[in-house]
Amino acid sequence: MYSPDLNSRIAILKKIELFESVNDDVLLKISKILTTKELIYNETLFNKGDFDHTLYFIVKGCVKAHVGEHIYAIFHQNQYFGEYSLLDSASRSTSVTAMESTVLLGLDQTNFFTFLETNPSLTRTMLTDLVSRLRDYNKLEAELTIKNREISKQKEELEAQRKTLESINVTKDKFFAIIAHDLKNPFSTVLGLSELLAKDFDSFDSEKQKVFIGQIYKYSKNTFNLLENLLQWSMLQTGRMSLRPKLISLSEIILSNIELLRGNALQKGICIESKITSEGFVYVDVGMITTVIRNLLSNAIKFTPQKGQIQIESFKESTYIKVSIKDNGIGISVEDQARLFKIDSNPTTIGTSMEKGTGLGLILCKDFVERHGGTIRVESAVGKGSTFSFTIPTVGTDQVDSNF
Repeated sequence: MYSPDLNSRIAILKKIELFESVNDDVLLKISKILTTKELIYNETLFNKGDFDHTLYFIVKGCVKAHVGEHIYAIFHQNQYFGEYSLLDSASRSTSVTAMESTVLLGLDQTNFFTFLETNPSLTRTMLTDLVSRLRDYNKLEAELTIKNREISKQKEELEAQRKTLESINVTKDKFFAIIAHDLKNPFSTVLGLSELLAKDFDSFDSEKQKVFIGQIYKYSKNTFNLLENLLQWSMLQTGRMSLRPKLISLSEIILSNIELLRGNALQKGICIESKITSEGFVYVDVGMITTVIRNLLSNAIKFTPQKGQIQIESFKESTYIKVSIKDNGIGISVEDQARLFKIDSNPTTIGTSMEKGTGLGLILCKDFVERHGGTIRVESAVGKGSTFSFTIPTVGTDQVDSNF
């Protein structure tokens, strides 16, 4: 058993910060009320939640303060722990276990209070040292808080990078899927039809030849549109497409797109009604907004039945102009509406005349509109048609005059 004499205890106490300014007479009195505790390796002194109100001094060995496997602190020879237990009657916040054979001296709370009553001069010194220790802990806690915030910020940045990488992977997968499927199929059809014409042109009558040539033109045109969308999309993804806005009449952009797609509409007997006024200028990238209107109008024609109707309208809303393209086509289910503008789950639907989309058109529309600070949305019901609307910044007459 370990049994140090009083002089040894006084020498031990002098090495401890808490008592470094206490004179020998007082230390002698404290030494007399200390108790000895010996621990073997891995023996627990007390557990979290225990009501052990004792200040411990380590004579030799070391202990760890921990909760389960997580270690909060390690105390070595000539260090002390549990000073709050002398003043606080709460339960222990951690467990303490010996990391090697350890000898401790303990100052019990009851004995401590009794000692202070008979030695009031010691109270101020002890409390000053306890407050100093508490300040050190507060500084450490503040430093830990800052570190935790930094770790949290780094975690958020890593999560953002992870989501970006996931988005890039989705984009890459979509790109390869389009190349593997949507480009291969039309090329296979064009090659097959052109091969038939090349080998057996004279064996087909003029009507059959016209059908084949019409099919070749149709698939070639769809493939060209796909390649055009792929080019624009890839430029967006790689940051090579910059916004080049200029003042232009909105009606000019819309009417040019109507004229461009009038032939497609006439083939299905679809009437396109424009309710766009000639007033108002917009400050936009003409190429991007042209692509938006062309895609939305092309989709409306694609999903509107024979002899259907399409309406294009515009409304001024504060500093924006809202453009709506409404059709009486097949409509879109609620489930598909939620996925329309997402690259990872963008649905493709066959048109009323078996027209096929790429799944990229609406993605481009959303990106282009949002780059102008606008929004795009859809209202639709299955069998009742769809209305696609988007907003773009408008420019007043005074701004138009000053810029021209």
